[in-house]
Amino acid sequence: MGNQHYKWGIFYTLCAYILWGILPLYWKTIQQVPAGEILANRIVWSFLFMLFIVLITRNTKALWQEMKGLFRNKRQAIGITVASITISMNWLTYIWAVNANHVVEVSLGYYMNPLVSILLGVLVLKERLSPWQSLSFLLAAVGVMNLMLQSNQIPWVAFILAFSFALYSLLKKQIQLSSMFGLTIETLIVTPIALIFLTQSHVSGNGSLTISPVVTLLLIGAGAMTAVPLLFFASGARRIPLSMLGFLQYIAPTLMLLLGVFLYNEPFTKTAFISFVFIWCGLLIYSLSRTKLFISIEQKLFPRKKSAHHHI
Repeated sequence: MGNQHYKWGIFYTLCAYILWGILPLYWKTIQQVPAGEILANRIVWSFLFMLFIVLITRNTKALWQEMKGLFRNKRQAIGITVASITISMNWLTYIWAVNANHVVEVSLGYYMNPLVSILLGVLVLKERLSPWQSLSFLLAAVGVMNLMLQSNQIPWVAFILAFSFALYSLLKKQIQLSSMFGLTIETLIVTPIALIFLTQSHVSGNGSLTISPVVTLLLIGAGAMTAVPLLFFASGARRIPLSMLGFLQYIAPTLMLLLGVFLYNEPFTKTAFISFVFIWCGLLIYSLSRTKLFISIEQKLFPRKKSAHHHI
């Protein structure tokens, strides 16, 4: 039974990361629609899709209780509102970048994300880095610096995606909401703004829902494309250990990178490759840093830090 539980966990998590990895294909099919309008549609249809899921799973009462508890606590109410705005900014940047032919840079952002989360953990939660984590962060920093110095430009798309998602994850960690209720409440908060934007676009004659039936269906489908992988992820994450999640999370940016280079023919220079290699090495060390082998090596090299593992 346990083995079956684990296998289903791997399956659900793989489905989530593969769907996230091929999401650029979806946005490319509606690239004639402005990014702001795609975002507004994504928010509204995600909220309606999640509301439908809550209704058919008979979780309406539980959702109402969560919302009441959440908004009674001023700190948590502010936290969920900031999280909603942060993830909306992340989605907007992602959609714009994909449709402006920056898929390779999008993948860089999601490769950087776990390491930015480490940085926020140190700065905000005052967490202490292990020597392996410090090394992984240093390697990634060298990769990013190499990219900036050699290309004479800041990969701002990657930075916005990495920092906004890391900040969103940090905020969600403080609030402790299930994926189902979390996405429902987050999209509920920003849906009024999205509806005002869509109404204004429609009134001014620039609304994209009337371009063609196919575009309309794809814009409506953005809700399911947002919610389904998240629900898969929630189901998978409960069944498998965090270390396995750590390895599987690189499937999505790897698929994005392959799409950017081989399908959309985006430039992938020697400089970019060297930078990615540094970041990949950093991520590999970060993923292995909590394994018994690496902990044992760390204890031999840094005996004074041996006791730190007893608190984990």
